[in-house]
Amino acid sequence: MRINLTINGERRDADDVWEGESLLYALRERLGLPGSKNACEQGECGSCTVYLDGTPVCSCLVAAGQADGREVTTVEGLGQGEDLHPVQKAFVERGAVQCGFCTPGLIVSTHDLLQRNPRPSDPEIREALAGNLCRCTGYEKIMDAVRDAAERAE
Repeated sequence: MRINLTINGERRDADDVWEGESLLYALRERLGLPGSKNACEQGECGSCTVYLDGTPVCSCLVAAGQADGREVTTVEGLGQGEDLHPVQKAFVERGAVQCGFCTPGLIVSTHDLLQRNPRPSDPEIREALAGNLCRCTGYEKIMDAVRDAAERAE
């Protein structure tokens, strides 16, 4: 089947999509957007988080066919060309990026949090990022990055 999507503001088509393949697979393998990571394939780790019609979802749990005609924003679509989004900059500058596998999902989740709550408390940050697992950082640098991104947004 063919799916038509708006991805990061651009109309895109993907051909030869199997009805049951995940949106994550279609993004990475059919559309050349490797930012979202394939870690657990069960919606447990958050590494594949993208926006689907403005709502964060684990793209490994969404069938590509369900995304037909809809709008997807990936981690690649948060910045403007070569200019990183302030959340992306904060993650880089605060050293919240280690192996990088969890980073795309954490950035999308942080972006969503700060859109809803520009000045989150530490418990609110922890709650918003609870669906994103990281094995490398111990989360303290991630917390620093989220706090820094919130300050940049003021």
